Amino acid sequence: MIHLIGTYSCKADAKGRVKLPVGLKRQLDPVAEEGFVLKRSVFQPCLELYPMTKWKEVMKEMAGLSRFVQKNNDFIRRFNAGVRVLEMDSAGRLLIPKDLAEFAGISRELVLSSSIDIIEIWDEAKYEEVIDASADDFAALAEEVMGGIND
Repeated sequence: MIHLIGTYSCKADAKGRVKLPVGLKRQLDPVAEEGFVLKRSVFQPCLELYPMTKWKEVMKEMAGLSRFVQKNNDFIRRFNAGVRVLEMDSAGRLLIPKDLAEFAGISRELVLSSSIDIIEIWDEAKYEEVIDASADDFAALAEEVMGGIND
């Protein structure tokens, strides 16, 4: 399992290609050959980049859902909406498809933020808004989520 570290500012070119920062590229090199999956985030206006090995784990979990339950079908359809397989090119770039960039409101300036074993891809302004908006509540959130870890 890969554990990614860091938050990186970068730019997309006119075609939507993003050159991965060196620090992030080094972390992704061990899994880059298998490729990646890019999808819409469920909870935030951003994109999620999954190494293929992680994506296969998620799909294995989803495969356990009964397709004879309507809400499962609805969830699977929406979770997979717009999903794309991506490969890093020889220059260390990823191409963000236009429809996914539009979903996340991604323009030229963006942020790649590690989230354990995936990368969130944000429009820079939206990322700063989300981080600033939750700054006051972070201590309470940390206590609620992690405080009982030893109970």
